[in-house]
Amino acid sequence: MRYRRLGVVALLAAAVCMTPGTAGAAQITCEDVTVPVRAGLTAQSMHGRLCVPQGASTVQVLIPGGTYTSAYWDIGHAPETLSYRLAMNRAGIATIAVDRLGSGRSSRPASLFLDARSQADAVHRVIQTLRPRFARVVVVGHSVGSAVATIEAARHRDVDGVVITGLTHRINLPGAVPVFTTLVPAVLDARLRDYGLDLGYLTTTPGSRYRSFHTPGAPDPAALAFDEATKDVVTPTETVDTVLISTLIPLSRQIKVPVMVVMGAGDANFCGPPLGADCSSAEALRASEGPFYAPEAGLHTHVVPGYGHSLNFSPHAPEYHRAVIEWTTALPGTPARGPASR
Repeated sequence: MRYRRLGVVALLAAAVCMTPGTAGAAQITCEDVTVPVRAGLTAQSMHGRLCVPQGASTVQVLIPGGTYTSAYWDIGHAPETLSYRLAMNRAGIATIAVDRLGSGRSSRPASLFLDARSQADAVHRVIQTLRPRFARVVVVGHSVGSAVATIEAARHRDVDGVVITGLTHRINLPGAVPVFTTLVPAVLDARLRDYGLDLGYLTTTPGSRYRSFHTPGAPDPAALAFDEATKDVVTPTETVDTVLISTLIPLSRQIKVPVMVVMGAGDANFCGPPLGADCSSAEALRASEGPFYAPEAGLHTHVVPGYGHSLNFSPHAPEYHRAVIEWTTALPGTPARGPASR
């Protein structure tokens, strides 16, 4: 079946992909959509890839981190292991992986207009278009995308659950500062210089992504090549907002729906001594992050062993995906699934 509209969402691509999924799982219908949004006083558009298993009543809105696009949620290298999108869809959970404004196939306004709050307001517009169709909406973020998810859930109170990955409230400056030094204007990057971006759009220097986002995980040349080939941009204001949310402005206390936090045990940006959260185990992470969330959040945590910031590239990604599936299907009012969800 081809979905031509999602509320006020306009269809971008005529083609619809059909994915068979696992034994007993429903077929999955995917399409490209665009949602009219605003950044500052200007009209913009946010692109997303909507994938819906037959009969899905829950949808996850997937927000990538800085210098990532929606491709982070659907890694083309070893998708059977690394694709978060595919894992959710095979469990009967719909997904819409968005490109943050300024990145991917979303529109690219002046970087001055792009901070975490404007991104959150854009995601709110996406969620409004999903509500007529899905009974449950869960917002899922990674890194900068997790800051966006936090703001969206706190400000708009329009979701049934929040999944935070790659972000804690205790930034580990000795580990994080070296990452900031790898950011340069995107106009200096050979692959991105033709996008017509202003100097406020930043990307990572070639060859720096393993140390910034993957260590201490074992390097996988094919996965790192995919990461480098799909890298995109971030703005300074998005980055600053993420730091402020994680350390100074506990907006997360305003979230009154269930929350799950997932971190890599080796994420030196936000975990470990001297300043980071305790990501040594799920129990330690819950004790470390629990004070920053309201009791209504019923904070649930999961730790991916032996990996850094970009969790979807971990060989342990299937365990983390399964943990999110089990948490999502246990949300109040969400129908449980059978073996296909495991």
